[in-house]
This record gives sequence, structure tokens and C-alpha cells, in this order.
Amino acid sequence: MISIIIPNFNGKELLKKNLPKVFRSLDGIKSEVIVVDDCSTDDSINILRNMRVRFLRNNKNLGFSSTVNKGVLASRGDIIVLLNTDAWPEKNFLDNLSSSFRDKKVFAVGFLDKSIENGKTILRGRGVGKWQKGFLVHARGDIDKTNTLWASGGSSAYRKNTWIKLGGLDEIYNPFYWEDIDLSYRALKSGYEVKFDSKIVVYHEHAKGAIKSNYSEFDIRAIAYRNQFIFAWKNGTDLILQLNQFLFLPYHFTKALLNKDWTFFVGFLRALSIFPKIVKSSLKAQELFIKGDAEIIKDFKE
Repeated sequence: MISIIIPNFNGKELLKKNLPKVFRSLDGIKSEVIVVDDCSTDDSINILRNMRVRFLRNNKNLGFSSTVNKGVLASRGDIIVLLNTDAWPEKNFLDNLSSSFRDKKVFAVGFLDKSIENGKTILRGRGVGKWQKGFLVHARGDIDKTNTLWASGGSSAYRKNTWIKLGGLDEIYNPFYWEDIDLSYRALKSGYEVKFDSKIVVYHEHAKGAIKSNYSEFDIRAIAYRNQFIFAWKNGTDLILQLNQFLFLPYHFTKALLNKDWTFFVGFLRALSIFPKIVKSSLKAQELFIKGDAEIIKDFKE
């Protein structure tokens, strides 16, 4: 059985537009759809009631990781599919999904994301990256390959029992960003595989999603910087990376100061304020690691 988990925050119009497309794409597939509402203040709950879809609701706004984790724990499927409210799948998009998980080492499969941006369609879904000056720098990769550094939290599938073993999305990243990269990276370092399948296609209108609709540009950038620090401090466990995280701080501070990028300093201070929590999360993750950072990243330099 496949469980479709859709997190929602103030997305009533997107629910009305995209949920029917999700249901139509699942004809003939044994599946369930669970919408987890992150304490929306719009009319999302009434929309969901009228659609007669299974839904859960947070008592307060928690963020992406907590909302998705709640849906996964309530699910009945062996395979979990994550879809954002601003995404909709092609018809029968999951027909070949089971074949992607025949190999027990496969933890996640990322989908081809036809991202609609400024009137153009950009093909996304496969991620690459490299460690540079203490940070993981990630980018869009070529879609003609089947490996990926991470499976996007807005359009991807996961093996549930491995998700549980890994601890799911780390809620330290709430409200959003880097949590999906973190989960995939931990899976890779724990010996699992993360794949990309260009035959599984979704359309994605990022500009209409909950983040840009509910947060200022300043807040979004500050949260992204904070979580970039969290990811580096938590997951960059090779000694050379730990040294670089310290040695390149003056460089990053100077660059941000010259560019008057105050969000960088806000992000750093926010990450620093929870440093003990980051260390605790890192030590827990390392209990499953069997590979180093250099071994993982060598396959994603493009």
C-alpha cells in the first residue's frame, strides 16, 4: 500500500485545485491520502471536510518536519509519498514506483519536478552538491542520471520502515528548509541508496506554496542560513570538514558584512543558540553512519 502525505498550511486554494488531481492519478493503485494541516488560519479545514479526505490537524503551527512526521506515523502504507500542496502529479505517476523499491537498500526515490517558474518550466528533482568552505553547497543536477544527493520533500517516495529507523525528518529544522537534504544525507551515510526516477513526474508551482505566501523574504533567508549551519555542524563529521567549518567562519562573516547580508548573522546566531541540541542530534545520527562525507560526496561532483 502507498500512503500519500500532504502537509498543508493556509493552502485552501491549492487544496481545491490540486487534491482532485492527486485522486485522479491514483486510479487502480492501492493507496490512501492523508492531509496534515499545520494549524491553518484560513478555511483549509472546511475545504478538507467537504472533500471527505482523511486529515489530521496540529494544535499549533509546528513546521514542515513535524507535520510530515505526524502524517507518516499515522499512515498505513509500506511506501510513503510526500507531495506539497502546490504540486500535482501526472496521471498514473506511481505505476512504476514499486519497481524502484525492489532493492532493499533503496530508501528514497526522487521524482522529476516540472517546476513552473516565471512562466517557464524548469526540470528539477535530482540534486548534487559539494562541501566548500565549511558548507554543503547544493545544486540542481542533470536529470539523465539515477543517483541523487537528496529526494525533495515536496515530491518523492520513501520506504517507511527505513524512515522510522532513521528517525524521520529532524524537527530541529522547523519551520522549513534543509530537512529533506538532511534525511537523505543521513540515509546515504548509513548505507542506504537514494534514487532519482525521471519517469515519475509532478508539476510544481513553488511561488504559490506556503513559504513564500506566509513568510517575508528576510525571514526566509535567515531560516535558510540557520539551517545551513545546522546541517553542516550536524552532518559534516569528517575531520577536515569540522576544521573548515571553524577556519572559514571569518571569511563568511567578512563576505556577509561587505554585502550587508544581515540575514546571515541572524541565521548564525539562531543556530548557535541551539548548538547543544545540534550536537545531541548529530551524535544520535552518527550511531547509524557507516560512511564518511568524502565517500558520499564523490559521486555528486558535476
